[in-house]
Amino acid sequence: MTDTTAPTPRRPGEQALAALGLGAPALDPSDASPHTFPGGGRWRTEVPSVEGPEALAVVLKESSRLDVPIHRISQGSGIWMLSDAEITEMVEATAERDIELCLFTGPRGTWDIGGSTRTDSKGGGLRARGHDAVAGCVEDAVRATELGVKCLLVADEGVLWTLHRARVAGILPADTTLKVSALIGPVNPTAYAVYENLGGDSINVPSDLTLDHLTEIRRVSAAPMDMYIEAPDDLGGYIRMYEVAELIRRGAPLYLKFGLSKAPGIYPYGHHMRDLTLATAKERVRRGRLALDLLARHGADGDMAPLGSRLPGTLTRFETPA
Repeated sequence: MTDTTAPTPRRPGEQALAALGLGAPALDPSDASPHTFPGGGRWRTEVPSVEGPEALAVVLKESSRLDVPIHRISQGSGIWMLSDAEITEMVEATAERDIELCLFTGPRGTWDIGGSTRTDSKGGGLRARGHDAVAGCVEDAVRATELGVKCLLVADEGVLWTLHRARVAGILPADTTLKVSALIGPVNPTAYAVYENLGGDSINVPSDLTLDHLTEIRRVSAAPMDMYIEAPDDLGGYIRMYEVAELIRRGAPLYLKFGLSKAPGIYPYGHHMRDLTLATAKERVRRGRLALDLLARHGADGDMAPLGSRLPGTLTRFETPA
């Protein structure tokens, strides 16, 4: 579970700056995360916003062309936006490549009739409003897992706990993984630990957290962390390409998410947005290649988790009611 010998890669511009007397202070070994994924490795990759079989085909083709390894592919519009045939096609295509497929449960608050999400305070945000919204998320989860989906994306604490209880009770398959959305990601170590205890197997944090914030989280939890290396504009548009090696050192086990800034939103996806969706899916893979090339140049591309690995290891949970 732990590895205290995390590699120390070359930092950007290190030799040139040292020659000019501008070298950075030495890294503090105590800042490094001691954790790894089960089965080895400190980082995995994810291509998000893959909104259907056609976009998935583009991503798979481009990842082969650019030699971009992919552990997980996720979708953002929601299970309810896909037909059974489309879900089955995506399940089969990802299974062929041993890639985890993660689909978003719904409905969620920003598409609900509640006006509070359109106020300056954003009200309840993405969360599921009322019993019926939770029921819709559960309906999505049951339907998707019956069609072979093994990872569910969640944007509500109550839905997360409900789906975890359903998993414990055998209503959902025991190996279903639950991924916490960046749209509600925790911003402190205590909140991160709460999401783990509620059933989160992979917890997305906002991309504006500092390196010290990641170290603080890793001192209380070993649950896999997801982070946009390049965040969509509606999540801040942050680009942290040159920090990738240090993000891994501090945040492992870490999913590197290849998002895309300066691109219009595509949720909920429909065929009227086809050209944009396919173009942005292709570009996300290219962004992944750029991040992996940077890691290689800095000697930090080792310690990738084996392809096909998806489970989070043993995590801490609240006791479920009998």
